Amino acid sequence: MTRPTVVGELEPVSLDELNDRAALTTRRDRKYLVPADRLPLLLDALADHLRVLDIDGRRGFGYDTLYFDSPELTSYLDTARRRPFRYKIRTRHYVDSDLTWFEVKQRGRRGITVKHRWSFDDGPHRFGARELEIVAETLGEDVAAGEFDRTLGTRFERTTLLIDDDARMTVDLDVAFSSPGTDDRRRLRHAIVETKTPGRPCRADRTLWRLGVRPTKVSKYGTGLAALRPDLPSNRWARLLRSDAWAA
Repeated sequence: MTRPTVVGELEPVSLDELNDRAALTTRRDRKYLVPADRLPLLLDALADHLRVLDIDGRRGFGYDTLYFDSPELTSYLDTARRRPFRYKIRTRHYVDSDLTWFEVKQRGRRGITVKHRWSFDDGPHRFGARELEIVAETLGEDVAAGEFDRTLGTRFERTTLLIDDDARMTVDLDVAFSSPGTDDRRRLRHAIVETKTPGRPCRADRTLWRLGVRPTKVSKYGTGLAALRPDLPSNRWARLLRSDAWAA
């Protein structure tokens, strides 16, 4: 999917200013699947209220993510079964800057997401003693007592936008899922647009609603693993899995 032309015309924002105004490590996320023909309409409607993350002239950035879970797929099943408290464990490699972070995301009863992250010094996608200590500190000794396997890889190109009401919006294109150690692949042909706010809907949410695009139950980890593993319980994403959002 081609990035809309309007992205190249927006005023830039630096990473430092973006994080200063809208770091939002504790936030409410709303996700949308946006077809290619609706994405320019969304960005054109918001253009006067947006600035785009620009690093050395780049406005789209490659992300390579690897998720870890227990052999019983506790993280996946908690998400699929809508448990009020759940978590995700992953490494995220920023392809263009060659930086990698270890991340733990927690979601609480009120739907608020808290993201914890630590920089890697030893290359991408390592899960060792230090990472196990982090899991124990953030999620508890019981979680850290188990084993963790690589369960899902994702790749996509992200454009990050600062909205003038100090919310953040990301646009992920060419989202691809893979099963580590196999040749299994699936790819979305729609963009995943995500708004990140302190709580209330932002200007981008309201614009999406006016365009007839409503929040979607899409989790890169949950939906991606369900698409690759039809044996898993996936009622939460059944409608999406049957939709035309997937590339042939």
